[in-house]
Amino acid sequence: MAQLHELVTAIAAPWVVLSPPSGQLTGGSDEGEGVYARDRRILSRLAVTVDGRPPLPLHVDEQNACTHQFVAVLEGLGDPGHDPTVTLRRTRTVDGDGLTEQLTVVNRSRTEITPRLEVALGTDLAGIAAIRSGAAAGLPDLTATSSADALTWESDGIRVSARFEPSASEGLVWEPKIAAGDEFTLALRVSATFPEPDGFSIDPPADRPAYEQVAVDCDDSRVARWVRRSLDDVAGLQLAVNGTGRYLGAGPPWYLTLFGRDSLISSGMLIPVDPGLAAGTLRALAAWQGTKVDPDSAEQPGKIPHELRTSVTDHGGGLVLPATYYGTHDATQLWVITLHKAWRWGMPVDEVRELVPALRKALSWMSDYADPDGDGFLEYIDESGHGLANQGWKDSSDSVQWPDGTIATAPIALCEVQAYAYSAATKGAELLEALGEDGAAHWRDWAATLKTKFRDSFWVDGYPAIALDGAKNPVAGPHSNLGHLLGTGLLDPEEEQRVVDVLSSDELNSGFGLRTLSKAMTRFNPLGYHTGSVWPHDTAMAIEGLYAAARSAGTPSTTATSYVEGLLRAAESFGYRLPELYGGRGLTEETTPTPYPLSCRPQAWAAASAIAVLVAALGISPDVANGTVTVTPADGLPWRQLTMKGLTVGGETLSVQWKDGAIAVVKANSASPR
Repeated sequence: MAQLHELVTAIAAPWVVLSPPSGQLTGGSDEGEGVYARDRRILSRLAVTVDGRPPLPLHVDEQNACTHQFVAVLEGLGDPGHDPTVTLRRTRTVDGDGLTEQLTVVNRSRTEITPRLEVALGTDLAGIAAIRSGAAAGLPDLTATSSADALTWESDGIRVSARFEPSASEGLVWEPKIAAGDEFTLALRVSATFPEPDGFSIDPPADRPAYEQVAVDCDDSRVARWVRRSLDDVAGLQLAVNGTGRYLGAGPPWYLTLFGRDSLISSGMLIPVDPGLAAGTLRALAAWQGTKVDPDSAEQPGKIPHELRTSVTDHGGGLVLPATYYGTHDATQLWVITLHKAWRWGMPVDEVRELVPALRKALSWMSDYADPDGDGFLEYIDESGHGLANQGWKDSSDSVQWPDGTIATAPIALCEVQAYAYSAATKGAELLEALGEDGAAHWRDWAATLKTKFRDSFWVDGYPAIALDGAKNPVAGPHSNLGHLLGTGLLDPEEEQRVVDVLSSDELNSGFGLRTLSKAMTRFNPLGYHTGSVWPHDTAMAIEGLYAAARSAGTPSTTATSYVEGLLRAAESFGYRLPELYGGRGLTEETTPTPYPLSCRPQAWAAASAIAVLVAALGISPDVANGTVTVTPADGLPWRQLTMKGLTVGGETLSVQWKDGAIAVVKANSASPR
């Protein structure tokens, strides 16, 4: 049985198909195989046999995120000899409303054939959380209602329909006569209707951009391939809230919905090529901003939610999350940071003003609720007993640990949560001031106090600790969270250089990206979810900070460039569709990174990382309010030439070209650089 990382994924959210390379869905899998939509498994079985035999898989052509073609040999048919003369070409296409499969039997033999083509379909309509936790294992298939050209299943108000063209002769069997040199095509369309939700709904976007205006030209051909595949996945991952503004679902099959942290980081990375995506994400999350104190859901006034579903999800192991769950201690700051970046890149001022009330509430949450003991740091603890124990981006239970492997006790104050808070306060102050609003001075003072407290409390062994534990002790041990501090303003230049030195070590740099935890730690595990693996977005955020720190210091960006080269190696090994995470053994032990078995692929912030890395490398920094675009390419880039076309700044489309140390910025409709 194929594991999740081995599955072939076709996606046009909310619809997604995960299958083995054969294309066959045989049912009974607990590894994620199936056709999914809106947190339900729409089909668990979609298998084809010809003359009682499964086709012999030959090739998979992933033409784009939503269209795949599977080619197989039909043994026992056609001419004698070694050359296959009868094949099955299976073209799978998903769109925002369903799945289409075209099953084409191609007869290249010298004689007419009459194959018996049979299709097996089945569903249990299991919920996504039940599948992941194993609770759906052994669920029986629902009974179908059948007709000559369709099957239907119904449960919990959901109705699934599978229609065929042409109609079957009996059951789901076709026996076409196919002349020599001819072919026969059976078309299957799968769709579903869902009950009207009481609140949040997972919808397809009205328009799914193809990003045809975005192009990259580089002397390293891997760069353009990485960007194109990533943007293709970004298009496939897009969803809409109740049919309106677009956002990115975090990743199939488990996380194809709106997540505060994931959707903000990924849309923020993509502002240079799709500012509307960030605008939609900001508005969607503001609509669900907390209004009351509710320990069960972790809701607090002004807080941005962690994730939104259509119903309660039981993930097993005591983790039961309400439909709207607020258990994140960083999404609120990230919301402010993303709004500020969108404004700098040219989000219309009237749209920014509409979000000022949400901005004020988000800032107030940091001081009024995020610091329950009043020590000046933002810390969290799960008060519900059934929520996430850790509420930063590393949200697994063992992600904050001492060098000997002891798990840190809550409440936990993460280092990057403080950095995000500092950044949100200073950027929020800039926004308020620019819009003629009061409060800017207060938030600058608040940020300055946090900066001083952080310096006094977090530093240990020459670098900032990953966190303060419940006793206010700094938790030692090198970690990737350090990369998130760079460029936020929380550290002074000398402190940033000390962080750069730690990130430069081979204990953290795997050669394929940044390890989440140093190899020197007792419990380092290259396949640990947050204890030694490599996450592309984590590496990309470190690259952004490393390039920024190098520019500030006026030094070559050797460490950042090393991580860029590592991501390119990894991207190439994964066919330029970077997964959510992968193993951290490293380049000294393996030539390609080991896959993580349960990794989502594609995944939003992994796909968004390509654009983030290139924009950081070129140092593109607009300030539309003041009419400027600053471009400062890093010293020590790994390429001789890099051009990014299709950047959107203040409603204009720009290209940035760097070649042999020279920079040109060109308008889309301009003949000369400026």
